[in-house]
This record gives sequence, structure tokens and C-alpha cells, in this order.
Amino acid sequence: MNSYQFVAATGLVMTIVAHVILLLINKQVESFGYLYLCWFVFFSAGTFANFRSKPDDHGHHHHH
Repeated sequence: MNSYQFVAATGLVMTIVAHVILLLINKQVESFGYLYLCWFVFFSAGTFANFRSKPDDHGHHHHH
């Protein structure tokens, strides 16, 4: 999981929690559902970035 996917997963969890709270207090926020689409797109961008990276391109330092 890269940083894009981590941010998307965290955002999705927070959005679900917020959605549950909104349901419990019987409130609706117009266009709130678009957040799910946003996190899906962000996660997909991270997946695409993973496919484009080279096998040795892990983004961390190797100390020899």
C-alpha cells in the first residue's frame, strides 16, 4: 500500500464513521456520497502508481 492508498483508506474509514454519525443524528449533507467516489479515485491513482513503478523502486533508502 503506497501513500495514496493509505490516505484513501483512512479517508474512507473517516467518511464511513461520519456517515454513521450523520445517520444516528438524522442529518443529511447534500453530495456527501461524492466523498466515496473521491476516495475510490484516489485509491485507484495509487494503484496505477504502483503498476507504473519499477520493481526496485520502493521509495526508501538502502544502507550498505
